[in-house]
Amino acid sequence: MRIRELTIQAFEEYTKNSPLKNYMQSEEYARFMGENKYNYDYVGLVDDANVIVAASLILWKKIGLNMRYGYAPKGFLLNYYDEKILSTFTQKIAEFYSKKNMAFIKINPEIVVGEYDAKTLEYKSNPNSKLKIDIQKYGYMKLKDNVYFESMVPRFNAYVDLKNARLENYSKANRNKVRNSKRKGLYIELGTETDLEKFAKMSTFKRPVSYYRTMYNLFKDKMELILVKVNFEEYIKNSQSLYETELDHNSLYNEILHRSHKESDLHRKMASDSRLCTIKNEIMHATDGIREHDNEIVAAALVVKYENRVHIIESAFDREFASLNANYFLYDALIENYKYDFEYLDLNGISGDFKETNPYRGLNRFKMGFNPKIYEFIGEFDLVLNRNAYDNLLATGRLSDEFNKKDN
Repeated sequence: MRIRELTIQAFEEYTKNSPLKNYMQSEEYARFMGENKYNYDYVGLVDDANVIVAASLILWKKIGLNMRYGYAPKGFLLNYYDEKILSTFTQKIAEFYSKKNMAFIKINPEIVVGEYDAKTLEYKSNPNSKLKIDIQKYGYMKLKDNVYFESMVPRFNAYVDLKNARLENYSKANRNKVRNSKRKGLYIELGTETDLEKFAKMSTFKRPVSYYRTMYNLFKDKMELILVKVNFEEYIKNSQSLYETELDHNSLYNEILHRSHKESDLHRKMASDSRLCTIKNEIMHATDGIREHDNEIVAAALVVKYENRVHIIESAFDREFASLNANYFLYDALIENYKYDFEYLDLNGISGDFKETNPYRGLNRFKMGFNPKIYEFIGEFDLVLNRNAYDNLLATGRLSDEFNKKDN
C-alpha cells in the first residue's frame, strides 16, 4: 500500500462512505482555510488494486524558519480500530510528509469517548476511550486534555436531538426566556451576504467582515445566515396588552392586601409592581426603537448543513438589545426550523468545567439549557515526524505562539 495525492473527486467519493465524514474534511473547508494562510492536500492510502482505504484533507503551513506542520481537521478518515490500516497509514503518511520538511501532523478525530447528561451532569464513558491509549503506540503523542477552548476545536460539544427537542424539556430559565422573547416582536429571516457586515459587528471575535464573506461564498448553499429581527410596533402592542392585564392583577392584589394584611399578599403585590415597572420600561425602550431601530438585526447565526447535522459555526447578538433575549429566541428558532429535515443541531463547544467558578459558566448554562447531549471527544494528538525539530519548536515557544491564537 502507498500514499498518493487524490483529486477532489476521488476524495469526495471516498468520504461519502466514511462514518467519520464531516464538514471540516471537505473541499469547501479546504478552500476556506486556503484563504487563511494554509496550503492543503487531499491524500489517500491505496491498496494494490488502487482502492482508497484511508484518506484525509491535510492543511499545512510554515512554522519557524524552515519547517512546516500539518493539520488533519477532525482527524484522518479511517477505521481507527483496524490496526493494519491505522499502522500502515501512519507509517506511510509520516514518510510522505517527512520528505516535505514537516515536523508533525496534528489530528483531533471526531470520536466520542463519553457523554454528560445536561441536567444531572452524570458522565458515561464508552469503549472508544480505550483508543486514547491504543493510538499512542503508533507514534501519536496525546496532548493535554483541555476543559476550556485551548485546542483547535472544542473537546466538548452540545448536540440537540432535533427529533425529540421540545420547549418543555428546556431548563426553566431557558423556557422562560424563550417565552419572554416571543412577545417582543422578534421574527426570523434568512440573511444575505450584505447582512454579514452587521454580523461581524455583533460578533465577540472581532474578525473582519471579509472572513465571513469568504466562508459564506465558499460554502454556498451549504451555509445559511439566520437573522433575528425586531418589529418594535408589534413589541409595543404585545407589551401594552400585557401591561393592561398586569394592571388588573395589580388592582386585585391591592384590594386583597387592604383586607388581609398578610405578608404573602404583600409579596404578590410587590412582585406585580415590579412587573409593571419592567413592562413600562420595555414600552419606553420599544418606542425609542421604532424611531431608530425598527426591523433591526438583533441576533444571527452562521450555520453549515452537512449530511444529517446542522452546525452552528458562530452566533452573535446585539448587546444593546440584550433585554430582548434574542439569542434564546434564535436557538429555539433554529431547533424548530431544522427539526424536520435534519437529525442533530450542533450548538458548538462548551467548557468541560461544570463548576460555578468556571469563567464560561454563562455559556454552558445557555447551551445546556436547551437539553442537548453533551459529547466529549477524544482530543488532540500530534504525530511527530521530526523529533529534533518538534522539540526545538516546543523549546523556543513557537508551538505555543502558533496554537494559542484566537483564530487558527
